[in-house]
Amino acid sequence: MGDVMSRRLALESYMYTGMSTDEASASQRDHQLPALDHEISHLTKFRSAPSEMIRKSIPTNQNMPTEQKAKTPISTIKMLSAREANYSGKGRFSSADCRHVLSRYLPVNGPSLVDTMNSRAYVSQFSADGSLFVAGFQASHIRIYNVDNGWKVQKDILARSLRWTVTDTSLSPDQRFLVYASLTPTIHIVNVGSASVESHANITEIHEGLDFSPNGDDDSFGIFSVKFSTDGRELVAGTNDHSIYVYDLEANKLTLRISAHSSDVNTVSFADETGHLIYSGSDDTLCKVWDRRCFIAKGQPAGIMMGHVEGITFLDSRGDSRYFISNGKDQSIKLWDIRKMSSNATSPTFTNYRWDYRSMNVPYHAKDWKHPCDQSLATYRGHSVLRTLIRCYFSPAYSTGQKYIYTGSHDTNVYIYDIVTGAQVGKLVRHESIVRDCSWHPFYPMLVTSSWDGTIARWEFPGNGEALPALVLEERRRHNRY
Repeated sequence: MGDVMSRRLALESYMYTGMSTDEASASQRDHQLPALDHEISHLTKFRSAPSEMIRKSIPTNQNMPTEQKAKTPISTIKMLSAREANYSGKGRFSSADCRHVLSRYLPVNGPSLVDTMNSRAYVSQFSADGSLFVAGFQASHIRIYNVDNGWKVQKDILARSLRWTVTDTSLSPDQRFLVYASLTPTIHIVNVGSASVESHANITEIHEGLDFSPNGDDDSFGIFSVKFSTDGRELVAGTNDHSIYVYDLEANKLTLRISAHSSDVNTVSFADETGHLIYSGSDDTLCKVWDRRCFIAKGQPAGIMMGHVEGITFLDSRGDSRYFISNGKDQSIKLWDIRKMSSNATSPTFTNYRWDYRSMNVPYHAKDWKHPCDQSLATYRGHSVLRTLIRCYFSPAYSTGQKYIYTGSHDTNVYIYDIVTGAQVGKLVRHESIVRDCSWHPFYPMLVTSSWDGTIARWEFPGNGEALPALVLEERRRHNRY
């Protein structure tokens, strides 16, 4: 009986984390953090916890404390049985019930090869509905794959005016257009929906350049980050002249330039669907919040977030105009609540040792660097951020309730952290070089990675995947997501 129970516990652990029980325990020890006690932790639990009626209907150990019972995961089989017996009184799972089930099946199996090139892969991105996937390579190619059609290449774009690499891409909300950037003054916009597969120039379809340089053709000007607004009418970009630019696509002109930071702006994002708030992150170690409705003074942000002690490589908005995460060259991800922002910044000196993350290893004393005015809610460590602007994200809202944070890493792996406990719950190991970017499918337990080894790889939940997609499809029908 003991052996059966041990095997069952090991299976549950593997299903949940993609690691053996011993590995999961070791991971918990290595990344032990106090559980986050903040509004976002309660929101996360609310969105990804089983309904109270289902929890009450399932027998538990009566000797277990009530608080521990509430934290104990309920097996999928028991939840399905409770649904069939209609213990919830609704005859179906709630959205939170679905997330509780789906969030346990992490995309850790694989990888299977999507594509490979003799060039570093820099960018990977699912479309909002998961039907398309974009990958950008250093050697000028940007490929758009049709996920629903066996990952066939729908369009192979040869990037123009490329310097060093494709630094960023963004799909329009209606998925008709793609913009891409490089270390040049021009962002190009390409038609995604045309019949042609290859796109080389503006001959039979759109492949136009949008000039972002304030001083005309400037060879030193480069763009690190570009994003569509939710309505598809604007682009926001972060540049190496320390600025943020907003481009109006309907008017076909730049409408806003903010001299935002004291160093390169590596990452920008609209905070939510309104487009009023913009987040930015820079090599000056600061994250800033910009409110376009109320610029009190030219170039003054609505607030500043301090906590990183090295430059910011990427940030991702939770989409609620309140929370975002940032990846830093101090080898950490930080979670922020913009209600804690300051009106000015403190920039203490931590060491006289100068280092360049592009060519040097992390200084030995870096582990002791702590910002005395750290405003972040939580810090997540375990991955490494070297050589390139490695990206991090919230996991999908639909399938996980944004319960996790995931990131690429210089050590060739992908790391998945629990946002509340800070524990490392998944680690994808197989690439042979840096994983710069990764993207989690918005509905399925599937994650795609892009690596400097030239491969685009797909990771999925272990098993044959028959029952789980059926559950997803059922809920997609209920939410009219076809």
